[in-house]
Amino acid sequence: MAISLQKGQKISLNKEAGGTLTQVKLGLGWDVAQAPQEKKGGFLGKLFGGGSGGDSIDLDASCIMFDSNKKAVDAIWFSQLQSKDGSILHTGDNRTGDGDGDDEVINVDLSKVPANVVSLVFTVNSFTGQTFETVENAFCRIVNANNNTEVARYNLSSQGTHTAMIMAKVYRHNDEWKMHAIGETASGRTFHDLMPAITPHA
Repeated sequence: MAISLQKGQKISLNKEAGGTLTQVKLGLGWDVAQAPQEKKGGFLGKLFGGGSGGDSIDLDASCIMFDSNKKAVDAIWFSQLQSKDGSILHTGDNRTGDGDGDDEVINVDLSKVPANVVSLVFTVNSFTGQTFETVENAFCRIVNANNNTEVARYNLSSQGTHTAMIMAKVYRHNDEWKMHAIGETASGRTFHDLMPAITPHA
């Protein structure tokens, strides 16, 4: 049974998984909030571009790798889908949020993360600039990739005028990997814009 995290909560991934975790998937998902019918042709219609295929929002998941000095070592995002050391792989960009389940997935081989990397911070941002007022049912979850079981899930109810969110951190502590549900709002089209907000959490 996966644990449902609250904002600020920290857990041991090994403990929750019942053994040493090496291969994990961080899944991120969201849905486009349904606008009231009378607004379809108005401001929201223009915001979404209106017409067929207009009801979409391009949220992008990123993972930033930090060392013990809170210095960014590498970043995995839609323009660089794999970390330079090969330990982290982004499965690609989803531009709609359609369908159930994970919309974007970042695979992490914890056993291959370089020793100088102490934390992985996961973010999601609206590349198209729409605010999270247009997003609902956002979540991030950690899955044990070896048996495809969900270890932990963090559901985000935070709708608002922000365009990004610092979701969670996976970090080393006393020779084990832990997860911290952050859930802090921010603004920016890519992770570069978010770095001043991300770094204090690294």
